[in-house]
Amino acid sequence: MLKQLRPALVMIVVFTVLTGLAYPLAMTGIAGILFPKQAAGSLVTENGKVVGSQLIGQNFASDHYFHGRPSATTGADPADPSKSVPQPYNAANSGGSNLGPSNSALIERVKGDMERLKAENPGQPVPIDLVTTSGSGLDPDISPNAAYFQVPRVAKARGMLENDLHDLVAKNVQQPAFGVIGEPRVNVLALNRALDALGKN
Repeated sequence: MLKQLRPALVMIVVFTVLTGLAYPLAMTGIAGILFPKQAAGSLVTENGKVVGSQLIGQNFASDHYFHGRPSATTGADPADPSKSVPQPYNAANSGGSNLGPSNSALIERVKGDMERLKAENPGQPVPIDLVTTSGSGLDPDISPNAAYFQVPRVAKARGMLENDLHDLVAKNVQQPAFGVIGEPRVNVLALNRALDALGKN
């Protein structure tokens, strides 16, 4: 019995060290050398201060900015840590809402978003990614249609010409990798930073 148990325990320890420690540390080290920016979280800095990440969305609520997809992430309630409350784009708690299509809370939320967006840009179809959450709740990108849809609101809030904002969105559309992998997309943080820079010029 002991002869069979000892090699099994040794193998568990060996593979735990190899796959649980050595391999992750090696990959982290290699990634840090070959892709330092990506390994550090693709952080975006401005005047030496970190303002976000290219990989994680932010909750832009002001009409002066383009908005990302709705986020269903939650966090601890400051008043009662045993409860959770909505905290959009909470990177410490990635996840979707898990609400089914027949859930009344989801239906009401989507209806409310649709009504608000239709009032924001009457007569235009509402892009689906402006009313649906993703599985992670952290999406940093929206479709070009979702960005163009928001142009009238942002132009009105900033007192800018819609044509200028259309051009700005067009400059920030990222094409699929190698022309075939993924879909055209717009990074909301990058677009809003370019928007602020445009306003300063």
